[in-house]
Amino acid sequence: QVQLVESGGGSVQTGGSLRLTCTVSRYTYRRNCMGWFRQAPGKEREGVARVDINDIASYADSVKGRFTISRDIAKNTLYLQMNSLKPEDTAMYYCAAANWLSACSLGSSVSFAYWGQGTQVTVSS
Repeated sequence: QVQLVESGGGSVQTGGSLRLTCTVSRYTYRRNCMGWFRQAPGKEREGVARVDINDIASYADSVKGRFTISRDIAKNTLYLQMNSLKPEDTAMYYCAAANWLSACSLGSSVSFAYWGQGTQVTVSS
């Protein structure tokens, strides 16, 4: 069973930065398609960033130029560097992974087979 554990959330002011980390355990970490989603209170979960099996990254329009997704295979980790944070970035952030060799899409949460419990990010104005 794959386990994903997020960390790095917190409270920052507008314009601040945070780096989220997702640690993958109980699994031989390979270049699965992985991503970050977020969900604000009263809103649907939305895809934020994704990296595919060829390490090609894609982002939601709302975070392009501010967020960067990356991973370290040797450390079994996925990262999300978030800069120039805005109050509208406030949400619970989730790490997700697709099955090996499966595609995944920011527009389709069902394309991700495994999910973490989330880490809260709060941005104050």
